[in-house]
Amino acid sequence: MDLKDHIRAIPDFPKPGILFYDISTMLAHPAAWKHCISQFTKAIAPHKPDLLIGIESRGFLVSAPLALELGCGFAMVRKKGKLPGETISYEYELEYGTDIIEIQSDAIESGQRIVILDDLLATGGTMAASVDLVRQVGGDVRACACIMELTFLEGRKKLDAPFVSLLAYDD
Repeated sequence: MDLKDHIRAIPDFPKPGILFYDISTMLAHPAAWKHCISQFTKAIAPHKPDLLIGIESRGFLVSAPLALELGCGFAMVRKKGKLPGETISYEYELEYGTDIIEIQSDAIESGQRIVILDDLLATGGTMAASVDLVRQVGGDVRACACIMELTFLEGRKKLDAPFVSLLAYDD
């Protein structure tokens, strides 16, 4: 099954000049969604994760069912102020400014094997920041993964962990 057949491209969203790859059409197709999770299971299982980290918000959609499939835990990286309880923050540079992500302070035990997931890798900034944050709190980042990668933006060059994507868009 070609997962690209189940991902809708929406021009000029969220602003003019951006081509948005929408996974909601894949999520609505049970066979395609099951295939996506099956492909991720094969790609991620060799890393033997103790915990999957999903990046807000579409990374949650990938990570939670995959954690069930792999029999491991799941935790979230979110924008500042979105997680309850005590959190640990990480500020990182964007093209024009900065942003802050957080994780709950008790989400990761020191030395746990971690795989970080999102739906899309574009410039790599948020994924790289998530890797740094997870390492800051004692996680052993074994890999990063996304459904889609915009290869022309070269986001994987920002990552110092193994990276896998199920689909590549070259333009």
